[in-house]
Parts: sequence; structure tokens; C-alpha cells
Amino acid sequence: MRTLFFAILMTAPLMTACASTGQTNTYQEDLKRLEASCTERQGILTPTGLQSGRPETEYACRITGGASRIPPR
Repeated sequence: MRTLFFAILMTAPLMTACASTGQTNTYQEDLKRLEASCTERQGILTPTGLQSGRPETEYACRITGGASRIPPR
């Protein structure tokens, strides 16, 4: 009985460490938001080659259209 109680007591901090930190944004949500922002500016996302777990550093927005120094008439 003591061994069982001791085992439960020792694993409790490990179980709470794996619990959610309250962060609601996932990688996919951040990537969709970044893609929408880039598309709105008439660009496409291109990989940067970095692996950080954050879409903001893993992808860059390359503007493909509408980027001109000639003012519209």
C-alpha cells in the first residue's frame, strides 16, 4: 500500500508537467493565419529552410504581384 501511494506521489508532478499550458494556437492555426495574411498581400509562402516549430520563422512571404513603384492611375 505504501509503495503504491509513493508511486502515485512521485508520478503526479510528471503528469502535471505534460498537461496543457493553456496555449490555444497550434502550428496549423498559426500557419493558416500566416498564409491568409500573405495571400492578402498578393504573395505566396516559401520555405526558409529553418526548423524552429514556428511558422513565422519557417516560411517567408514572397510578394508575386502588385509590387511596383509605378503609381496606379
